Parts: sequence; C-alpha cells; structure tokens
Amino acid sequence: MGRRIRHFRLQRGLRLAQLGTAAGRSASGMSAFENGHRVPTLAQIGAIAAALGISPRLLLEPAPPSPRDALEIEWERVQRDTAWLARGLPRLKTTRTTPTAVLEALVGLARELAQARSERVATPEEARRANAALRLEMRQHDDYFPELEEVAAELVELAGHDPAEPMSPADLANLASKLGFELRFVNDLPQTTRSVLDTKRRRLYLPLRAGSMSGSQRPAILQAFGSHVLGHGEPSDYMGFLRQRVEANYLAGAVLAPLSAAVPLLGGAKARHQLSIEDFRDAFAVSYEMAAHRFVNLATRHLNIRVHFAKVHSSGVIHKSYENDGVLFPTDPLGATEGQFMCRYWAGRNVFDAACGGSQRYVQLTTTPNGTYWVTAHLKQTRDGLFSVSTGCRAEDAKWFLDGDSQIRLRSDCPDRSCCQVPPAALADEWSGWAWPSARPHSSVLAAMPAGAFPGVDLTDVYEFLERQPN
Repeated sequence: MGRRIRHFRLQRGLRLAQLGTAAGRSASGMSAFENGHRVPTLAQIGAIAAALGISPRLLLEPAPPSPRDALEIEWERVQRDTAWLARGLPRLKTTRTTPTAVLEALVGLARELAQARSERVATPEEARRANAALRLEMRQHDDYFPELEEVAAELVELAGHDPAEPMSPADLANLASKLGFELRFVNDLPQTTRSVLDTKRRRLYLPLRAGSMSGSQRPAILQAFGSHVLGHGEPSDYMGFLRQRVEANYLAGAVLAPLSAAVPLLGGAKARHQLSIEDFRDAFAVSYEMAAHRFVNLATRHLNIRVHFAKVHSSGVIHKSYENDGVLFPTDPLGATEGQFMCRYWAGRNVFDAACGGSQRYVQLTTTPNGTYWVTAHLKQTRDGLFSVSTGCRAEDAKWFLDGDSQIRLRSDCPDRSCCQVPPAALADEWSGWAWPSARPHSSVLAAMPAGAFPGVDLTDVYEFLERQPN
C-alpha cells in the first residue's frame, strides 16, 4: 500500500509535506506509511485517497503499481525471509537511484537460491505434503473440473470422434495430425518413460508393441497431447509435478469417455439401478482403473453420489486414494494416505483372497465408525505387482448400483489400532519375540514409514506365514 501511495503522489508531483497537509497528517507520518513502517486506518486511507484525487480502492489493490515497485517489494521480502537472515548477510537498502538492472540481478540471484533450496528439500516428506494438499483440493471440487471438460470436448471435436463410440486408432491419428504431430512407435524408448513428445520436430514417440495403436496406448498418447495442449512447462516443485500429472490423466479420461456421452449413459444406468464400473469400462473400451477414475469425476456433480476410490498393492499398501463421502482412510501425520496400510477388513484388501477363489467381481458392505459403505473392487496386474482398484459410496447410495446389496458384510474399526494394526492375541503370544523380519524398501516414494517395531512390515502377515510352516 505504501508503494501505491508513493506512486500516485509522485504521479501528481506532490511532496510528502504537501500530501500530508492535504490528508491531515505530518510529512513524517506520510513517510512512515509509504515505507511500510505503519499501516493507515480505513479513515486515513480515505483521506489520503481524497487528497490524491483517486478512489480508495486504488490504494487497497494488492498489485505493485509498477514493475520497478514489484522488484523493490520482492527484494525487501527476500531480506526479511528467515533463510536469508540465517546466513548473516548485511542488509542492502535500495533507493530511487538504485539502477533497475542492479535490482533485477539481486532479485534473480535470490530466486535461484530459493529454487535450489526448494530442490534440496523435495524429500518424500515434501512429496507427501504436496499429495495431501492436492487431494484436499480435488475433494473441494468433487474431483470435477469443468475447464478440463471443455478442453476435452474441443479435442474430441478436433479428432472428428463420435463421443458415443470408443475412440479408434483413426481418431487418434487424426487428432495427432490436427495438432501438427506425427506418431512414431520405436523399440528403444527410455525404460523410465511412457512416451516422449518432441515439440521441435513435432513427433510423439511411443513404445513399439504388438498392436501399437491398441487401447493400452491411447491414454499415453492423450496424456502427452494433453500436457502439450494445457501448456505444461517444467514444474518448479513437486506440487506442480503432481498437478500436471492429475490434469493430464483427467483430460485423457475426459476424451476417452466424453462428458456428452458418459453422463447420459450413467444417468440412464442410475435410473435403472444398474450402475456398474464394468459396464462403463466396456462402453468406452477403457481400462477398469480409468473407468473408475472417470466415474469418480462425474459421480458427485452429475449423479449426486458422493464416492471414494483407492488403489491398493497386494501387500496392503495404499498407492492412490480419493474420497468425498466421509470414508476414513488411514493417514500419516502429514495427512497423506499413500504408503499407509489399508484396513484388512476393507474390500480393497479382501478382493485378493476372493480372486484366489475364482471370483472375478468383488462387492462388500463394510460398517465403520463413520457409517456403512458399499464397495466394489477389481484386480489389476502391472509391472509393479498386483493391485486392487476399488470404488464405493455410502450404503444408502448403493441402491443405484448393480449388486448394490452384498452378502459379504464386515466391520472395520480403523483407524483404531486394535482393529487390524496389531496381530491377534493368540498369534502374538505364540510368536512375539521370536520373529525378526527384514523389511522390504517401501514401494512408494510418497510413503511415510508406518509406526511400529518393524516399520513397513505387517506383523500379522509375518506371524501367519510362520504359523503355516511345518514344524
């Protein structure tokens, strides 16, 4: 505000004393306002604005009045930062005669130092903080983003794709051409990449596989083009990286299952009490996981159903989760669910045993301290192992789903540790003090090590393994 007062004072050719007299303040009082040593009251802001012949709103706007003022403000804030003060560096006061180029150099160096410091602290802890913050942001929007839906609709139209039909290889090739890119399938793509977009030669490189334009490649193609269309640049921090990934994934799903076709299909299924992730998957020829994600995008805003989603490794560790229906997933002290153990009595864990019995579809009702939830779960085999993908809602909304009632009814008292986070008493009595497992390095970079004598180890699994062994 002080900078804005000074900006308009100089613009009108007034000295401090002149402005002070007109506003009923002394020159020293006005100087204190301009230098940020004191903050004027609302009445004083009104008097100063009247003396300057402007609206008080112009003094209250947060933006610096000029690029030069922006540099001076940023340099002042840099020198007040605790990281700067901790270095014991002398304070460098700038004046109106300080060359702008000098200010730009000082501020530029400070930004580089801040960036380097940020990169050094991009630890798993910071990653978990970012992940928890992003999940909260998604929950606040019900995981539905109209601006991305609009971009997806434009891409569908650009491809000449019929929204009611699965996207074909011809549609993808047409979209690539309209965006000015060539699709190239190669056998030497870096193993750590899914695709490489070359914006200089306008090529999208993808791994050479049998049926390269098959369904398994469509998400990778659309995610790459999505990042390009959305103008993603190199992320400056982990939060930026996560947000870009979420946006690209969301856009790919919205192109493969367009809003204009997906909502009527789901609305009709709800009216018939026949909602099914499997049917939704088959209608658009996408993977079960993408169908589950897309269903979650649309469920709350278009079907009035609050939902949750989880992807869980066969070890029981959560890799992804989302909820806006009140379900209580386990979290670490930072609020992140990634790396935590899913409750043993939850569908996302029990589906692994059910699959061993030959079941292809698993549905369960689980009573928790926060209510009863209906959940449907499906298994997915990946290079990183076997995962469950589960989607659910509160029991009162289960009536809209196929198999909305389940004969499998369990109780979960998590996050109470006595529910399943400590071994049953009989097993503990038999094996406590005799077992010494070596923990496998945690599989999620976002994972906080769970508490316990052997961090990251599920002792119940260890004890049950020992119990099965012959004497």
